[in-house]
Amino acid sequence: MKELQHLNKYFYKYRFRLLIGIFITIIARVFLLFTPRLVREIINTVVKFKEGVITDEAVFRAEILEDILWIIGAALLAGFFTFLMRQTIINVSRYIEFDLKNEVYKQYQRLSLNFYKKNRTGDLMNRITEDVSAVRMYAGPAIMYTINTVTLFVIALSYMFQEAPKLTLYTILPLPILSLAIYRLSKEIHKRSTIVQEYLSKLSTFTQEAFSGISVIKAYSIEPQVNSDFNDLSSGSRQKQLDLVKVRALFFPMMILLIGASNLLVIYIGGRQYIEGEIELGTLTEFIIYVNMLTWPVATIGWVTSLVQQAEASQKRINEFLKVEPEIQNNSLERTNVVGDIEFKNVHFTYDDTNIKAIKGISFKVNYGETLAIIGKTGSGKSTILDLVGRLYDVDEGEIRISNKPIENLHLTDLRENIGYVPQDAFLFSDTIKNNIKFGKEDATDNEVIAAAKNASVHSNIKKFNKGYNTILGERGITLSGGQKQRVSIARAIIKKPNILLFDDCLSAVDTETEEKILKNLAKVSSGKTTIIVSHRISSAKNADKIIVLDDGKIIQEGTHEDLVNTEGYYKELYLKQLSESTSSNL
Repeated sequence: MKELQHLNKYFYKYRFRLLIGIFITIIARVFLLFTPRLVREIINTVVKFKEGVITDEAVFRAEILEDILWIIGAALLAGFFTFLMRQTIINVSRYIEFDLKNEVYKQYQRLSLNFYKKNRTGDLMNRITEDVSAVRMYAGPAIMYTINTVTLFVIALSYMFQEAPKLTLYTILPLPILSLAIYRLSKEIHKRSTIVQEYLSKLSTFTQEAFSGISVIKAYSIEPQVNSDFNDLSSGSRQKQLDLVKVRALFFPMMILLIGASNLLVIYIGGRQYIEGEIELGTLTEFIIYVNMLTWPVATIGWVTSLVQQAEASQKRINEFLKVEPEIQNNSLERTNVVGDIEFKNVHFTYDDTNIKAIKGISFKVNYGETLAIIGKTGSGKSTILDLVGRLYDVDEGEIRISNKPIENLHLTDLRENIGYVPQDAFLFSDTIKNNIKFGKEDATDNEVIAAAKNASVHSNIKKFNKGYNTILGERGITLSGGQKQRVSIARAIIKKPNILLFDDCLSAVDTETEEKILKNLAKVSSGKTTIIVSHRISSAKNADKIIVLDDGKIIQEGTHEDLVNTEGYYKELYLKQLSESTSSNL
């Protein structure tokens, strides 16, 4: 249970609730254990009446009625305290489940972008849902039934030893065999539970990707192949589940066999002792009730052990991610003022997941309030520069300075709060258009939202929807076209009014006329802000204060638009090509 020690802090947090629950559990079991003793008294009273020890029938009836009333009262009290027991211990397990899910989610938020490149979404989701649910079963039902079992055994066996030591020893004779069997089966359950959880992660990942990419699946008409792959994965998961169930299924038959053996021993040994006059008939009946009363607690030992083993396997998977330290650490405890000067000094960067060297000795400077445009072929390192400015990665060599300070020394929250980032692949949430825009500024007014949408040239499109800004978008903004998604994403960035604006080819899905409108609006919005525009279009870059051209992670050209169009090289070739295409399209 090494991995489950992670939950100790939560047990300590809710220690008072747990202690009350344990106390109530003990009380409930004590009242329940009154029943066998009262039944013994009834049996002995009947025997005495039959043998003539009790001659007065009225006295006989009074004693029987009194014992029956005590049995009913004890049962009602045991039931009431059992209800309270579940309201305390099971509730604590729900609180722990809530806290653990929040801890995992908070860790997911802390982890760096590189982590998400190496791990699949379905697996991340499975660990925060299925694995946490398995752990909850340990934090609640497993603990509750363990306390039940221990309380019953301690109280019942103590009393049984006082009444008939020899008979008690024969009664518990099968228990060591039971313990050994549980130990052997528990190890196998732990191993198979881990495999089952891994398969559940694979299933979650597969279905999540299939649903997210359903348009591609339908476009390529590969539904039969996807169904076949899913069936294969489901069949594998089913087989692993069956392998686990087969082992777990051994528990209950084994319990019943051993409990049955205990009953036979009690009847045989106890019967002989009764015949020889060593015990009363009521004591024999009491022991049979105790043995059967202990049947469920003994049976739950196997179930609880199974729960603990599954929880151990799940908590191990959770701990694997909880122990991961984010690659990007906030190195400054003091809040810092981020103005907007950006300088790269001989920066080198390699993606460790692919070993691709994206940036090779790049140096440039953008003063506060200036606009830098970055032009280059696909894979030349344009987007990587924006990721490095947002410190989504740390550089391998060289230095990035913002506001004349090394980027690593800036408070991470302050840095990112002062950046408005528009990615090439615009991501929108399944919420209203208004809330997607307000994602950049939570307390924005409706007028601010509309102004941002107008500057992004998407206001007129939004007004055409039946519910306007209150239109609910589908997953990843599927309700909108590619150009509309990009423009909503631009509105989300500019409503924030940051000191640094980063645009990653965010106008690739709009026509040239709309692009021209947006660029004019952005020129006004970005006034007094440091802006970096990544684009494949010369039209998006020509008005920048400075332009750099990248190729294979290196700067091959830099200057203003006028400088570059008058210089032989990639920029001039691209300019003439796009100018020719624009002229042809207007004919």
